[in-house]
Amino acid sequence: MPTVIHPLSKTPQLDERALEKRIGLVILATDHTTEPDFAALVANERIGIYVNRVPYANPVTRENLLAMQPSLTAGAALILPGEALDVVMYSCTSASVMIGDAEIERAIHAAKPEAQVVTPTAAAVTALKALGARRISVLTPYTVETSQPMAGYFTAQGFIIDRFTCLGLTDDREMARISHDDIVAFALDAMAEESDALFISCTAVRAAAVIAKIETSIGKAVVSSNLATAWMCLRLCGDSAARPARGRLMTLPLVERQARQER
Repeated sequence: MPTVIHPLSKTPQLDERALEKRIGLVILATDHTTEPDFAALVANERIGIYVNRVPYANPVTRENLLAMQPSLTAGAALILPGEALDVVMYSCTSASVMIGDAEIERAIHAAKPEAQVVTPTAAAVTALKALGARRISVLTPYTVETSQPMAGYFTAQGFIIDRFTCLGLTDDREMARISHDDIVAFALDAMAEESDALFISCTAVRAAAVIAKIETSIGKAVVSSNLATAWMCLRLCGDSAARPARGRLMTLPLVERQARQER
C-alpha cells in the first residue's frame, strides 16, 4: 500500500539569503589549498564561501597562466548563477601578475558586476602597506622565469625588494605538498634583516597556517597570498574581528581608501 503524503497548505517564509554575505572563489582545477584555507580563515555564520574551478594545466609557465584568462567570466558566472555576490576572489598569484589585476576585474565584472574583486597580488600589496612595510623580502615556490615578473610587479608598486628567493617548482600540486616545517624553514632563510616584512607568494602554498609561527621567529610581519586574500575578503564583508593567532595582518582594519582601490 503506498505511503500517504500530506502536503502542508502553509507556504514557508523565505529568508533573503541563506547567509548574509557571499564570497565567490574562482580557483584553479588543480588547487588543493584555497578551499581549506578559506574554510578555516573566512567562513562563519555570516559569510558563505562558494567555489568554482577553471581549467588549468601544469607546468606553471607564462603560457599556461595566461590560458586561464578566457575562462574567468564563465567561471564567475557559474557561482550562484543569477544571484549577487559580495566579493569574488580569483585565486592565483602568478596568473594575476601575468594577466593583470585590472583585466581580471573586468573579466569577473562581466559576470558579477556588483561584486568587489580581489586578487592575491592586489590584496598582498594592500596588506603590506597596511602593515607599514616599504622594504620586503619575497619567497615563491616558482622558477626564476615565473618569479621575475612577480619581482617587477612589487617593484612597480613602490616596494624595495631586499631579497627574492624561489624554490624552482613547476607543478602547483607539488607546491601544495610543501610541509609546514619546510615552509617555516624556507621563510627564515628568505627574510633579509633589513626588510620590514616577508611576502610568501602562491595560493597553493600552505603558509597561512604557520604565519604566526614565522612572525615569532623573525620578529617581522609576514603575509602570504591566502592570508592577504582572506583578510581582505573578511574586511570587505564587514568582518573586523581581530584574529591575532593568525598573524599581525589579521589584527588590522581595511582602510576605506584601500578598499576603494580594490573595487
